[in-house]
Amino acid sequence: MNVNFEKLPDNSKIWIYQSSRKFYPNEIEKIKQQINRFLESWSDNENDITASYQIKYNRFIIIGVDQTLQSISIDAIDASVGFILGLQTEYNVELLDKLNVCFKQGDYVQYKELKEFQKLLKKKAVSAKTIVFNNLINTKQELENDWEIPITESWHSRFL
Repeated sequence: MNVNFEKLPDNSKIWIYQSSRKFYPNEIEKIKQQINRFLESWSDNENDITASYQIKYNRFIIIGVDQTLQSISIDAIDASVGFILGLQTEYNVELLDKLNVCFKQGDYVQYKELKEFQKLLKKKAVSAKTIVFNNLINTKQELENDWEIPITESWHSRFL
């Protein structure tokens, strides 16, 4: 069951999929339709899953699941990963690589492979204050408070 993202409880499980490139406006509309269809039909042992999504910065697909009534099964999680793999193939983007880095540069969100990001740090092209996206968060509350953070507060700080 697809609900308004704002109605998900703060402890809802969150998965963040960052795209290796920005989605184009026409792609975003199609992706929204595909996600809506998936969430409407997504079930767990024939029980509806209360879920929602957001697309942020034309680059991040964020899926949230309300687990207050029941935990989501591995089979249901596998179904969502299969759906994301389908998007990845259809739009020719990387969505599942958690090691690549997205960071803010002015009004833009940049995407770099980890090695390239390390080079930018060494060249001082990005600083300790640069905002990075912590895609390893687990809950909606963490999304709101700990997703966009300075490098010094992220796991990337080890490269400073």
